[in-house]
Amino acid sequence: MVVLKVVLKIRIKLFMIDKLKLVEEKTLREHLDELRIRIVRIVLAIIILSAVNLTISIRWMDLDGIPFPVPYPYPDILNSVSAQVIQAMSKELVPEHVELVQLAPGQAFFAQLQVAIILASILAMPIIVREVAGFIGPALYEDEVMAVKRITLPAVALFASGCIFSYLVIIPFMLDFLYRYGETLGIHTFLSIGEFINFVMQFIVAFGISFLLPIAMWVASSADLVDRQFWRRNIRYAIVVIAIFGALITPDGSGITMWFVALPLIALYAVGMVAVEFKIKGSK
Repeated sequence: MVVLKVVLKIRIKLFMIDKLKLVEEKTLREHLDELRIRIVRIVLAIIILSAVNLTISIRWMDLDGIPFPVPYPYPDILNSVSAQVIQAMSKELVPEHVELVQLAPGQAFFAQLQVAIILASILAMPIIVREVAGFIGPALYEDEVMAVKRITLPAVALFASGCIFSYLVIIPFMLDFLYRYGETLGIHTFLSIGEFINFVMQFIVAFGISFLLPIAMWVASSADLVDRQFWRRNIRYAIVVIAIFGALITPDGSGITMWFVALPLIALYAVGMVAVEFKIKGSK
């Protein structure tokens, strides 16, 4: 009789374990379904906005009583938003002695497609942030949610500052510096549309992400992954790594243009180091 009771208890426990596993599997399946739905929403938003960028043009019209032109959308595949962005970049960034050319059929279209997708990703950022926050939000504690909210605005501001700094300062100087060699030799200089778009987008994205360095340093220190003196102790290694990064993303081997990439990042590292030490010292 005692043996029968023991066997019965063991069977009940095994049954409860199996039920618990089923519940856990169902919960995991629900999470995966939610993740799939949110990814589909993000992809659809980017696809729709990319289609708009490739088919809609922004035109301007003068209205009585309004002192400035008013923009309005107009269907125009050949002069779409992405084409207008490329025209503006060509006018502002390509040096006067350099001619932008298409070297293969379809190269201009794929350049417009690349710009359209990047613009769509930027325009869809509110949707992306909402979907990501909606998925990971329930897993965060209240103080973690507040910490994310505190760094969101500075992160957006730093990313935008990096993109703007790259567009207005770094890219024009580097293109003019690199292609001036052709002018001194008296040869005609050409730049393909595909290489131009890749060059510009590479630097804009790289600088936008690089300008998040102080945020990354603050997060690592706040999470106690490193102590507050870690950044000061390793500043020499950081300078070497930043210099290597500058050398990798600059197309020439002169050793000059790389410092126009490295010096702003070294300055950001110093700002992040001081901010981390001040923040942690203040909290103590």
